[in-house]
Amino acid sequence: MSESLQIGDIVRAPYKTGVYIGEITNVRPEHYLVKVKAVLKHPAQGDLHNPKQVGMGFFHERKALAEHEQTNILKGMVKPYEGEIPNYKISLTDSLRKLRCDLDSEQSEWATLCLEKVETLEKEYKL
Repeated sequence: MSESLQIGDIVRAPYKTGVYIGEITNVRPEHYLVKVKAVLKHPAQGDLHNPKQVGMGFFHERKALAEHEQTNILKGMVKPYEGEIPNYKISLTDSLRKLRCDLDSEQSEWATLCLEKVETLEKEYKL
């Protein structure tokens, strides 16, 4: 199915641990170049090689891709997107709110550190 996607198509595109709505701007042999329009899922925080653990080295802060930022995504990961495209800033706020809610339900040192990163990101994003 993803082989039939073309430049200009609106897609659902996972990138690392985030998920975005974007527009295909170029078709490459193994990738689509996708321009970000909205955030469906904010990237996870922490060490992805040691999930939900602390003290394993660097605890990563991961920002969402910016509006209009372009990135290469493997063709097999990109799917057509149906529906309205939300405003980027609103979608970013909503995705952070969902991440915060998920973290609030966990009672762990890992969740506490993630929440600290989320607070920093909210300030950086000027939300």
